[in-house]
Amino acid sequence: MFARDSARADASSFARPNRPDLALIDGKTFVPQFPLFGAALRSSKPRVALAALAMAVAVVGPAIARQNVVVSQPFEVGGGPAGNYLAALVAGAETDTLAASTFFREALRYDPRNRELLERAFAGSVANGNMPEAFALAQRLIKVNPKHGLAHLAMAVKAIKAKQWAAARQELTKSGGGARDITTLMLTAWTWAGSGDTAKALSALDQIQDPRFTAFRDYHAGLIADIAGKADEAEKRLKSAYAGEHTSLSVIDAYARFEARHGHKDEAKRAYEEFDKLVPRHPTVVAALKDIANDKPLEQSVPNAIAGAGEVFYGLGASSGQQAEQIASMIYLRLATYLAPDNGQAIAVLADDYQRLKQYERAIDVYNSMPQRSPLRSNSEIQTSLILAAMDKQDDALAHLKEIVGERPGDIEAVSALGNLFRERKQWPDAISAYSKALDLIGKPLAEDWTLLYSRGISYERDKQWPLAEADFKKALDLKPDQPQILNYLGYSWVDQGLNLDDAFRMLRKAVDLSKNQDGYIIDSLGWAYFKLGRYDDARRELENAIDLKPGDPVINDHLGDAYWRVGRKLEAQFQWNHARDMKPEPEDLPNILKKIANGLEEPAKTAAPSTTGEATPAPAAAAPAKDGG
Repeated sequence: MFARDSARADASSFARPNRPDLALIDGKTFVPQFPLFGAALRSSKPRVALAALAMAVAVVGPAIARQNVVVSQPFEVGGGPAGNYLAALVAGAETDTLAASTFFREALRYDPRNRELLERAFAGSVANGNMPEAFALAQRLIKVNPKHGLAHLAMAVKAIKAKQWAAARQELTKSGGGARDITTLMLTAWTWAGSGDTAKALSALDQIQDPRFTAFRDYHAGLIADIAGKADEAEKRLKSAYAGEHTSLSVIDAYARFEARHGHKDEAKRAYEEFDKLVPRHPTVVAALKDIANDKPLEQSVPNAIAGAGEVFYGLGASSGQQAEQIASMIYLRLATYLAPDNGQAIAVLADDYQRLKQYERAIDVYNSMPQRSPLRSNSEIQTSLILAAMDKQDDALAHLKEIVGERPGDIEAVSALGNLFRERKQWPDAISAYSKALDLIGKPLAEDWTLLYSRGISYERDKQWPLAEADFKKALDLKPDQPQILNYLGYSWVDQGLNLDDAFRMLRKAVDLSKNQDGYIIDSLGWAYFKLGRYDDARRELENAIDLKPGDPVINDHLGDAYWRVGRKLEAQFQWNHARDMKPEPEDLPNILKKIANGLEEPAKTAAPSTTGEATPAPAAAAPAKDGG
């Protein structure tokens, strides 16, 4: 593998930013490490969760069938109560959430009065979305612990779903949050909305005075007033929410839909287009703008009180970007999707949580539950393909993506993802073709489209079409002048060919600075560039820094071995080469590594070499290892 590609050919890392907006309070940007929905907004607001969620254990994930992609694998239970309990603990520690939930439930069968097992089995059922079982366990749990907040919350959800509004309010008073708890107030407001008492609903919300939650409060107040047909109050509240939180897609969507339905299509269009500048071509925005252009009416984003209560849970679940809070997030999101199964954003965030825990089967199951009519359905199908690739099911991923592209040849996201997968499979001509098609569909590239040009440039370079590769890298750099990956790849390539050395070294140093000296791959590129120019001590220094950051990468170990050999530290060179050999290098690199282990490096031929940035440069190594680390 070529070290200058700091993504190490991770096809998913170059997917386009189409993830649903997750921010509801302060709009701080969170960029997840998962594909497709890359430029998401995820709030880092303070949690407003019930204390009962602290007991939630790492147990998540029901299997939701799908006609095309079935990945869930069965596992066996048994071994008695002790065996099941220990298996549950191990599964939880390994974030095998479905297994943990199942084993706790099995252990509970042997000891049905054990309160700890009951709590864990209950929390697992909620997190898995097995609501009938969760409700049954909640009733049992309340009998042994009448003050169990999460159990009462679950029973309130059950009552809301059944439109038993008074019963829901009664359960909420027992949920442990207190009369001024934000969760309790929000849900209570929606129960009053369900009862048809808008005044009491808005009064409950107006008890929320914390300025951090003003937009959250007014957003829900606007939704409630809109459902009740109180247009003036709805407009006032939604405008207030929009003014306070104009980076939240949920708020923008509700506001714009209201404005469009009340004859203000230009304002709706403006609001959507402003968000499009922040997250271009988001599927929800694209679909809404298309409907406006076609004079198609926009439905309410939250049509009734049950969906409104689900929106509360979605806001709570989506507010966490920290892995330690993901189980609590899953519980909220499961409650959200139980109440509002058409909430595409909640489904997407829940699937993302599973991906963060590397619960890929569960993630696919959740993506498969995306409603067919949702604007996010297409992205969910693409995401399923990329997850299959991450699971090393490359053939399945490719077949799935080809099917999607065949059905929707104008889908930029699907075509881009196909290019990424071809690139990961080193099918360079196919990757080039896919990226070219995606760029043709886009027309004039925007700043975020640098990834397509960069990825096509890599494919051109690997396909030995350097002039075309260089042109793409330069175009990508025009779009994103401070992107360290572009600077890294283009700068290294120039050094490797002895071209534009002053500019190349400036690029590499800038890339290192922009990455705050924390990207081992980029530092490796700078070190390897020094090596190619015969500056072996400089190379050693940088490569030692790179190996500290990425000790398990065979390319960097191989490079450091070469540098050690050139500075006379031959025993250490042998150690690094052996280490590189044992770390499963690329097949094309292995023969050269073995040759160096057996014979060392040949002495470089002495030829003149240009300087960089006015510094004296020793002669380059004419017989230096190939650019891919061999």
